[in-house]
Amino acid sequence: MNAKAIVFTGVRQIELCDVTLKPLSSTDVLVETWWSSISTGTEKMAFNGLIPSWPFIFPFIPGYETVGKIIKAGDHVNQSLIGKFAYVAGSFGYEGVNAAFGGASEYIVCPVESITVLDNMKNPQSGIALPLGATALHIVDLAQVENKKVLILGQGAVGILAAELAKLMGARLVAVTEPNKKRLRLSTADLKVNPDTEDVAVALAGHEFDILIDSTGIMSAIDTGLRFLKFQGTVILGGYYQRINIDYSQAFQKELSFIAAKQWAKGDLERVRELIAQHKLNAERIFTHQHTVEEDITAAYLQAFTDPDCLKMILLWKSGINLEAYPITAQS
Repeated sequence: MNAKAIVFTGVRQIELCDVTLKPLSSTDVLVETWWSSISTGTEKMAFNGLIPSWPFIFPFIPGYETVGKIIKAGDHVNQSLIGKFAYVAGSFGYEGVNAAFGGASEYIVCPVESITVLDNMKNPQSGIALPLGATALHIVDLAQVENKKVLILGQGAVGILAAELAKLMGARLVAVTEPNKKRLRLSTADLKVNPDTEDVAVALAGHEFDILIDSTGIMSAIDTGLRFLKFQGTVILGGYYQRINIDYSQAFQKELSFIAAKQWAKGDLERVRELIAQHKLNAERIFTHQHTVEEDITAAYLQAFTDPDCLKMILLWKSGINLEAYPITAQS
């Protein structure tokens, strides 16, 4: 079976290509993609050729944020899944092209255990937020925020979700710093600080935080944040860092603890799904932009990678159907 897929053919080269899917095994499902999204971390690094290792060997299909409808199931799969929407973390079900992680395709063959069924969601498109929501949830779990004062650096997609989840999980106060005005407006934090227009020390005066969560990856931001942590406070490193270079004197004087958060834990995708379904987590607030796959696909990726107002770019794979039934929540 053939399918249209987004393929990174070389450094800074993207094409919409015909690819061949592997045959469906007895434990696989075939998913027809409705929506996918663009990762501004991993995929941006791969686009620029900064991950020269498997599976990021050109040509490859990117994507680990995909939602589609199950249209076929293998003989050993519960056939009642057919017709249901599911989140797909990716697929290695292609011939002649690598998958990293292979979710940006018109059709996807993947093992049934790699999907998360979304039949309890009124708007299944929200399932695109599951991986980022689960990442934020894991960070907040590690932070043990209940009845604590939390400072979050950066209000990108993960930072915004982490702030909302920290409040949901019982944090006494959630403060955030973010220089982008639109991102700051989307945040649900109790205290919002724009370091470009405000004196952070004045804005946070009188507060000593138990927890510092970084979602910027910027060492100078972390250095500044450490000043507001209490003695024996905790730092959660919520991004991916090639190297850590901070002012050790602050960590030493305050006996700070550092925890590195790796993606999400088992069960977190399902927990986020339930929070969204119960309207306890408004994950759609991060869906700021959309682009059809038939349009200039390179332009969509470049905007996602370079436009600071673009928190999450949604790619639309379906045409000729009533997408108004599943609206994109565009924010401004």
